[in-house]
Amino acid sequence: MAIRSSQPNVIVFFTDQQRWDTTGVHGNPLGLTPHFDRIATRGTHVYNSFTCQPVCGPARACLQTGLYPTTTGCHRNSIPLPPDSKTLGHYFREAGYKTGYIGKWHLANENPVPESKRGGYEYWLASNALEHTSEPYNALLFDNDNERVKLPGYRVDALTDAAIRYIDDHQNDPFYLFISYLEPHHQNHVDDYPAPEGYREPYTGRWTPPDLAALGGTSAQHLGGYYGMVKRLDEAFGRLLDTVKSLGLSDDTIILFTSDHACHFKTRNSEYKRSCHESSIRVPTAFAGPGFDSRGQLRELVSLIDLPPTLLDAAGIPVPAEMQGQSILPLLHRETKDWQEEVFIQISEAQVGRAIRTQRWKYSVSSPDSDKEKAGSDQYVEEYLYDLECDPYELTNLIGFESHREVTEVLRERLHRRMKEAGESRAEIIPAQAKKSGQRRVSQQELQL
Repeated sequence: MAIRSSQPNVIVFFTDQQRWDTTGVHGNPLGLTPHFDRIATRGTHVYNSFTCQPVCGPARACLQTGLYPTTTGCHRNSIPLPPDSKTLGHYFREAGYKTGYIGKWHLANENPVPESKRGGYEYWLASNALEHTSEPYNALLFDNDNERVKLPGYRVDALTDAAIRYIDDHQNDPFYLFISYLEPHHQNHVDDYPAPEGYREPYTGRWTPPDLAALGGTSAQHLGGYYGMVKRLDEAFGRLLDTVKSLGLSDDTIILFTSDHACHFKTRNSEYKRSCHESSIRVPTAFAGPGFDSRGQLRELVSLIDLPPTLLDAAGIPVPAEMQGQSILPLLHRETKDWQEEVFIQISEAQVGRAIRTQRWKYSVSSPDSDKEKAGSDQYVEEYLYDLECDPYELTNLIGFESHREVTEVLRERLHRRMKEAGESRAEIIPAQAKKSGQRRVSQQELQL
């Protein structure tokens, strides 16, 4: 039995490219995520959870630092985290925690990742781009000494086994462990979603989310494997929960399950993310443990940028003033009514874009500049407007509709404000060309957004 500590342990279970609607609590009927659903029901379910940058490296930079990609400079993949960046690894270590990182890093530009580029984590068993150094049944990572380590089993299970060993070895210490999976991200060089043996077939041709049913993309080819990977991840999550319970640590361990971005299966652009759509930005998120148990479903809009201050706050560590998100703990205790009315999204690589998502509306702009390597632009053009109440799967783009001119004007100014708050210079936003609206109209009450 572990010796109790006043400092709660913290475990982050981080998946890659997982849609929110793979979970039962979000209506998926296939029973893929019983363990996540249990935590979401008994702990805190962040119902409206969104990435602030729908691509791997930038999203990870946000989650490690609590800063937007334009602040860290990691606005696209292949830009390493600046050496003077302070990460969650640093903050927890300075607070007396043992810190460990297992899995995909994607914040350096080399393998193995030298100690100076590991974000301050003490224990290290990771690869920078795990999809490039390993295969589903050939998990190759690097240890603290930069020695190559081959772990047995399917890659999800291999990382989970390593995490279980770490928890067992550190059960008497306050520890902070970050487990970063590749799944359910595609395996790049084959452009496929390789599930464990026997896990693809049961889900092939089964339930398809409405946006994918309408738009197609590669979903018919890939959903079976993708769902099989999600199923195995949830089983791994269950094993991790069992480990914590068996060691008597459940009441002393905060657990966060979340993902870096979602997956639209080539329905919104030529690949799988990097767009403003729910299928790129909305992810499953739930907390369990001290401060989060029995808190129910949180309906406010929460961004990935809010998770680092939340973890520090929950562990009793002062939240640095420079972090650009907010802890959700005051929301859980109903101690604040001053919560954000929208989440802000920066988009890179496929386009240089910016977007906001409110409870009802999605508004997005993109730069007309053909240079997609830039962090931002001094000019944007309106691209998308969706009414999520009437069109939750974003099948009808309302940008430019005369009936929605006033809504667009309000959202345009709100986007300007959020860009400024994120440290960006004010840019010109060029209105979309006006279009006739047909039967559509917006009432004064709807203008309250």
